[in-house]
Amino acid sequence: MMNLLHWRLLVAVADASNISRAAETTGMTQSGASQAIAQLESSLGFPVFVRERRHIGVTALGEQVIEHARIMLSQLSAIRVLADESRGLKGGRIRLASFPSVTSTLLPRLLRNFRRLHPGMEVVVLEGTDEEVEDWLAADTVELGVVMNPAPGRAEVILGQDAWVAVMPASAPHIGQSGANGITLQELADQPFVLATGGCVVNGKSLMEQLGFHLSDVRVKVRDWISACMLVREGMGVALVPESALPAERRGLSVMPVIPPLHREFGLVCSPSGKASGATQALLNGLRKGQGNISG
Repeated sequence: MMNLLHWRLLVAVADASNISRAAETTGMTQSGASQAIAQLESSLGFPVFVRERRHIGVTALGEQVIEHARIMLSQLSAIRVLADESRGLKGGRIRLASFPSVTSTLLPRLLRNFRRLHPGMEVVVLEGTDEEVEDWLAADTVELGVVMNPAPGRAEVILGQDAWVAVMPASAPHIGQSGANGITLQELADQPFVLATGGCVVNGKSLMEQLGFHLSDVRVKVRDWISACMLVREGMGVALVPESALPAERRGLSVMPVIPPLHREFGLVCSPSGKASGATQALLNGLRKGQGNISG
């Protein structure tokens, strides 16, 4: 059965001439996008695309289908602008504060889908540390802020969570006795340590101290998670980093869960001006209806 996501994907593939880039644009996996295109072409009864080695072309019939899809999506956008105007939401502007690891992982799909649902509204992302986000919320200079580990009931919506993992040199002998199930915090604390903060108060050192452990040998301190992983690869020590911040290329690294498991939770917190903002409430309502993701 064809839905709006199929048509958006169709247009995205035609624009990018590449399925993987189109999948990223529409928030799908490459395999999911390939399956969706196959289903759509099966429903239509003819191929829309021509698969070449490094390029995706469009068939003659496909060009006509894509043109109709563009018109349909444009008209849908116009209807949504009209609906927002009727509720006084057109031209609404939301300032959303976040920190880097969330900005690059959890927010892109959220913002992309919100703009599709409300094309007349604008979301401006301000990036800072977790402390700066809290300061901006307290000063009421932003409508929304992504807060790490919010107190129960404080967040309007929980966006997701992220596990902390141990990163060690692959070439080093196995550290500790915990085996394949993971490594204990005590075993980590006893090693030469590469401390990465990610620009946040909640980091490997603060986590360890909160749980009663002491880092006995901090060799180097860096802000960037990827830099820490590169230093670990060079044998400078071990690191404790969020799983979402791991580099795509992990050659030379050994990544293990920690015992007991540790997670970061991310929630959207409203400032007073955000509670009074129709645009902000529209964003939050979309998230609640989608159980953590804006869909449509």
